[in-house]
Parts: sequence; structure tokens; C-alpha cells
Amino acid sequence: MKTIAQYNFTNKRVLVRVDFNVPLDDNLKITDTNRIDATLPTIRKILDGGGSAILMSHLGRPKSGPENKLSLRNIVPYLSKRLGIPVFFADDCIGEQARTLSAGLQPGQVLMLENLRFYKEEEKGDLEFTAKLAALGDAYMNDAFGTAHRAHASTTLIAAHFPKDKMFGLLMEKEVSSITKVLKDAQKPFTAILGGAKVSGKIEIINHLMDKVDNLIIGGGMMFTFIKAMGGKIGGSLVENDLLELANNTIEGARLRGINLVLPVDAIAANAFAENAETKLCKAGEIPDGWMGLDIGPESVKLFSDIIENSKTILWNGPMGVFEMPGFQAGTKSIAKSITAATTKGAFSLIGGGDSVAAINKFKLADQVSYVSTGGGAMLEFIEGKELPGVNAILED
Repeated sequence: MKTIAQYNFTNKRVLVRVDFNVPLDDNLKITDTNRIDATLPTIRKILDGGGSAILMSHLGRPKSGPENKLSLRNIVPYLSKRLGIPVFFADDCIGEQARTLSAGLQPGQVLMLENLRFYKEEEKGDLEFTAKLAALGDAYMNDAFGTAHRAHASTTLIAAHFPKDKMFGLLMEKEVSSITKVLKDAQKPFTAILGGAKVSGKIEIINHLMDKVDNLIIGGGMMFTFIKAMGGKIGGSLVENDLLELANNTIEGARLRGINLVLPVDAIAANAFAENAETKLCKAGEIPDGWMGLDIGPESVKLFSDIIENSKTILWNGPMGVFEMPGFQAGTKSIAKSITAATTKGAFSLIGGGDSVAAINKFKLADQVSYVSTGGGAMLEFIEGKELPGVNAILED
């Protein structure tokens, strides 16, 4: 496998799978450009190397063929502005216009193909559709880590058409190396911070991390399943009663492995799931009936922060509370600040999962941690120990 640094792009038309699945408002204007911005260095690398780029992406979930609101035509003006050159657009990803424009593409030029998912063959992994996409370029590059866990035509199958000319883009390379560093080359102490609503969404992550971490911090709504399993009173807090035994087994498994599993000792409770609800500070296992825990309390913040700031490797997935409401964001914000403090002292910190990424961006701290994953579901599956088809397709001979 060649890397983007080694490859000679001179006069090559490079098919680049990007993740431009960005949110658009009612006027079809992009409301969050992060995914596009993250891929710009890769595109520029190709152009500066004397090649041209043919960009492929999906946008949204089209139900039956083309929809104007899900057309990648809406992305072109912003992309042209950021690259400083006009970006060509093909109104079909495998049609005659796509073939004509790609064939005539000159070094330094960029072509955006229409939404891949306007064809059901993309998600089905249809071989004929894959071959038509592959015929448009001379080399293949995957820079869409967010779709790497899907064995679709443009993310996986297409790589087989370019056995000597396939590679990761800069973003994908960074994603894979950052997660691999945490899972396989972590400096000790290694602390994982898991939060979010439910234990059920984190079972496989917990299991895969059990033999790797020194400290496992659990917060967010999922903490109450653990607290109830230990005999605590959680009032009306979120709980998964069918997972109480699993929670106890996890606690016992951590003890037997010598892992420091840490739960909150206090919580901010509210009498309703609302911003203007009445609140009070409770011990984590003493929340009265009619009240629900919506954030970790100050003692928990101190407990967690002391561990985090003395760690060398940190993985954070999931907020500590309902951070979307200002009254219940203090716990999540404090943990984010502790992670940045540890990073300043030399720790490697990886933030991943939609809500954690949203939180670190909301608090404007993303540039103070080591890496913020764009992967979402792909990152979670990677952490769970699963193989990602989009990664393997590049690594395989």
C-alpha cells in the first residue's frame, strides 16, 4: 500500500471518497462545514502534486432517486470558495456527463459527482455500479472515515479496481493512526471516560477496553444503571433494568482485573426534564422519587478531574449530563477542561462519538485536545474491536 505522502499524483485523476454528508438549512445552505473543511488538506495535496480530484460522497438518505435538497450541487459553491478554484459538477455519478467531465479533467482541477445514494446500488455494493465508478479515475483514495464501517460500493468494493493505486487520505490516515495509538500503543495511565444515555450502546466498548485501561470513568445517564445495580436509589433517573446484572458483572470484572472503575458520587437532580426545572444536589445513590439525575455534581467533577489530569492517554466517548441544556452542562464542560489540561501536560487525548464531539466543539476546546474523530459510528466500531471494511479494503494486497 502506498501512502498519500509516497504517491506520485502527476497527471493522475484520483477518485476520492469524501464524507460531505453535512447539514443543510431550509435554504440549502450548509450549517456545519467541519466535514468538508477536514478533507481540504487531502484535496490540496492531490492538486499540488500535479493530479486532479474526482470527489464522491453521499448526502442524507434519499428514499427513491434524486431529490434537490439532497443534491451535492448545494456543496459546490462553498467548496469552490474554500479551494479558490471553480469546482466542476456532474449531475449523475456514473452517467455520460460524469464520464465526459472526468475524462477531460486537467491537473489542478476538481470534479464533484452527484450523490452516490441516488442509486440504491451504492449501499447494496453492486459490482456493475462499482465498476462504472472505478472507470472514472486512475487511482482511489478513501478519506471518509465516517463511512468506513459500511461495505458500500464507493467505500470498500471500489478499492479492488486499484490494487497498486489505492490509499488513505490525510484525514483517514490520521483517524486510523489516532485510534490505533489509543488501543494498541497507549501510554499509562490510560483513562477511558464513557457517558451518554445508555449502557446498552456501550457494552462492546466496555468489554474491549477492559484489558487495556487503568481507569474507567462512567457518567451520563448510563451511570444510574450501575448505581441502581449497587443498591443505590436513583428516583426517576434513566435506567436499563434488564442490564443491572451486566452492570454488576462489569464492576466485578474491573475489580478482578485491577481496573479503577469510577462512578459519580453526586448528581444534579431535577424534578422535570426541562431547562427551567427545579434542581438540587444529591448524593448519586440518594435521589428521591420524582427527581431525576441530569448531570454529575461538583464532588464527582473533582474526583474525575484528579484521575484525568494524571493520565497519559485519554479516550472520551459520551457526555456527563444533558449538556444541551445550560443548567446541566457544568459536568461535561468541566471534564472537557480537565482533558485539555492533561493534554497540555503531554497526554494524548482522543475525543469521539457524536455527542462528545458536539460538546468539545460547543465549549470551543477542540483545538486543545490531541484529536477529535470525525468517525461517529465508525470510530465506535473500531474501539469495539471490529474490523472496518473501508479500512481493510485499503490495507489488503
